[in-house]
Amino acid sequence: MADKKSTASEDKTLIDLLEHGLKDIYYAENRIYKALPKMIDAAKDEALIEGLTNHREETAGHIKRLEEAFAAMDKKAVAQTCDAMDGILKEGESLLKDFGGTEAGDAAIIFSCQAVEHYEITRYGSLVAYADLLGLDEVADLLQANLDEEEAADEALTDVAESSANPAAAGEKAKAGKKK
Repeated sequence: MADKKSTASEDKTLIDLLEHGLKDIYYAENRIYKALPKMIDAAKDEALIEGLTNHREETAGHIKRLEEAFAAMDKKAVAQTCDAMDGILKEGESLLKDFGGTEAGDAAIIFSCQAVEHYEITRYGSLVAYADLLGLDEVADLLQANLDEEEAADEALTDVAESSANPAAAGEKAKAGKKK
């Protein structure tokens, strides 16, 4: 394929992709940490408030683990703009503006937060696989710890959605629909 239009260097390897991914998720985690207080303040459901507050504390731990992963690779922790996370968070702000203060507000917060969690889960899953393949056991372990917490946060959000936020958002329509 002599006419390929790529500007990529021919010498890029999986370690380069791992480092790129670490910079990407480091940026994302820092942005998430800063965005969570707005979601916490807008939430009404006590379980959702508690879950988001706890996850913000976990996010601080994710950032610390990422810094440790960079150090384990003899790299400086550097963030690289993640357009995907910026877009997900922008959409979350828009949903909060549209649905905040309504019966669907908590469901919208969960909807937004799960988009964040799913992005993180995909990224951490790939990064763990790369670190494992490259024999970077310490890095893989740090990233796996973050992945485990992201998956648990996603499950907790689903639990709150199913047990209270979604039924509250559905209101009387849900009750009427169940009687059929």
